[in-house]
Amino acid sequence: MNSDDTDVLVVGAGVAGIAAARALRARGLSCLVLEAKDRIGGRAYTDATGFDHGASWLHQANDNPLTAFAEALGFETVDHDRLRQRLLFTEGRLASPAERRAFSAAEDRFWRVIEAAAADGAPDCPASDAAPQGGRFDALVAHWEGAQICAAELSRMSLHDFAATALDGPNLLLRRGLGTLVGALAEGLPIQLNAPVAQLDWGGKGVEASGPFGRIRARAAIITVSTGVLAQGSIAFTPDLPAQTKGAITALPLGLLTKLSFPIPPSALPEFGPFASLRRDIAAPGDRPISWIARPFGAPVMLAFIGGSLAWELSRAGKHAAEAHARAEFAHVFGAEAAKALGPPIITDWGEDAAFCGSYSHAIPGAQAARQALAEPLADGRLIFAGEACHPRFAATVAGAWLSGEDAARLILR
Repeated sequence: MNSDDTDVLVVGAGVAGIAAARALRARGLSCLVLEAKDRIGGRAYTDATGFDHGASWLHQANDNPLTAFAEALGFETVDHDRLRQRLLFTEGRLASPAERRAFSAAEDRFWRVIEAAAADGAPDCPASDAAPQGGRFDALVAHWEGAQICAAELSRMSLHDFAATALDGPNLLLRRGLGTLVGALAEGLPIQLNAPVAQLDWGGKGVEASGPFGRIRARAAIITVSTGVLAQGSIAFTPDLPAQTKGAITALPLGLLTKLSFPIPPSALPEFGPFASLRRDIAAPGDRPISWIARPFGAPVMLAFIGGSLAWELSRAGKHAAEAHARAEFAHVFGAEAAKALGPPIITDWGEDAAFCGSYSHAIPGAQAARQALAEPLADGRLIFAGEACHPRFAATVAGAWLSGEDAARLILR
């Protein structure tokens, strides 16, 4: 394929690519979105069962640009924070109300300490260095906020970036799935599937992408693939990217959050209300508990979440390893008979999928400026990177990806 009349090439049909394409077309520029996979949505993907493999929540919904789209398109949403029953398994039993209050107090203390440490002007450090230690639930809070929420341990994360990208509620869930909303927002856009970009030449007056589709020329390109893919060198850039851009890519690795959806007969389900969440306390040093959500939207399903280094280890060992680990965890909390009732799960595979190479980004210690560095336009705006990794406030979320895509389109227009 050869074309000389496309204003902008957008590489990647995930949330950032869709946002960029919509913004470009709304302002009269032609564009073509090249997507390596056979589907759109990137890491916001809802399958036919309604399971969100990747992004699930509209975090900080009152400031989230996708909230207005969900409302306008008639998507039913629920405020997960208001609905869910928060459960804690500790010392072989469910925690008492007093223990749950103590855990909530430990969470509040954690954020007070983190925010104070990040605001005092001290040099950046691993977020774990600033986290409270010694309290009964301090280790569990650190594990929860790091591996289970951010998909990476606090020791791997920049304190200042961690604090700057912390999110508030409300956290909305969509009955039809977040990926379904993203798909609706892509309708009518010029997207070419099964079109991986192997090389991008940005050294002339414009840009030229090449791959199985042939060669396509444009005035500029917006690259929205993940930092995991960029770090693997899946796209060869000619000339080579500047050292500052390459350094930013390296400084923004992807963590991993593996999700499993287990069907379970209603008679075997624990007697929790829809959306109940369960966390297991840390039993010993080195323990890395997973977490659960019961009966989303009333469905007879248990969702398991495995994050951080444990998720990577199980991913490399194969999908059956993640399933076996989750079943053992379920048996530990609910008993062996209940675990036997779990049906064959749907399992995400972000770590092994070469189109993503992980779930979402975090900045390594000392790299709090990497997001802005990656988003900096190159060659007078001919080449711009966008995506959740580029947003300094809403990183690791669909909101950050969407806003970054729109920002890239505005930079092109300038």
